[in-house]
Amino acid sequence: MRDEDGTPGHAEDRDEHGRPLSTLLPPRRQWWGRIGPDERRWLTIAFVWCLILFTGMYVWMGIGDQQTPIESYRIDPDDFRAEVESFVEEHRVDEVDGADVVAPPPGSDVYLHANQFAFRPVLQLQKDEEYRLLVSSTDVQHGLSLQPTNLNFQVLPGYLYVIRITPDEVGEFPIVCNEYCGLGHHLMTGLIVVDD
Repeated sequence: MRDEDGTPGHAEDRDEHGRPLSTLLPPRRQWWGRIGPDERRWLTIAFVWCLILFTGMYVWMGIGDQQTPIESYRIDPDDFRAEVESFVEEHRVDEVDGADVVAPPPGSDVYLHANQFAFRPVLQLQKDEEYRLLVSSTDVQHGLSLQPTNLNFQVLPGYLYVIRITPDEVGEFPIVCNEYCGLGHHLMTGLIVVDD
């Protein structure tokens, strides 16, 4: 809107000498306008790329073989501790740094006990054989991260996690806790040894 003398603003927006009170022009009545061709092009590219990524998530989930088969059940921590001790007693073959080393037969159930501040026992598995890894905690929440593979799980007390694994490389694979579990969290490790 313009005043009678052609300057923008209203008459009441002026001082006693007729000068505008503000150097800013009043806002337009219609604040939006058509976007330019460059802006339209970039918005189209961004939208198409979002659709590609969104679709790719579901396609990769189906064909990427990235979903680790896992089951979970409720279990009493004392019952789990007893099952682990029975498993260790039956399959114990050695001891490393105070930890029992067990070598269960291929295709069997393998127990891994998470407890402040270690994963026990040390597991000695065979390459290219499938095992059911049964993991639980008897004290606090822990995290199981098998290095260098991409297996990461939360381990909660009172829950038994059953993970099907088939080792495909020979070597030693450390297990680390990736959930803070107390003052000795940085010491909490375990080990899986895979033999030919």
